[in-house]
Amino acid sequence: MNVNIQTVHFDADGKLVEYVQKKMVKLNTFHDRIIKVDVFLKLDNVVHTIKDKIAEIRVHVPRHHFFVKCSSKSFEESFDSAFESLVNQVKRKKDKTLA
Repeated sequence: MNVNIQTVHFDADGKLVEYVQKKMVKLNTFHDRIIKVDVFLKLDNVVHTIKDKIAEIRVHVPRHHFFVKCSSKSFEESFDSAFESLVNQVKRKKDKTLA
């Protein structure tokens, strides 16, 4: 599994990148044929002076793609909620293919 982490409008510190990579390793337990994972961490300040942190995760498996986008006031919180949604999508798809 190839994990690609990109940051938009900021430079991520080592702790955040390490946090994301640790979580992504767990994704293999839910689906064994993951080819590539793209993680986008973005700062969004369109409306307010307080910047929202956006986490987008795109997962590529044979013949299917999963995409999740969540935003909150911290990257960890955004990433965690996006990761949970992604795990649910992957589990549902895998259950459908096995049934």
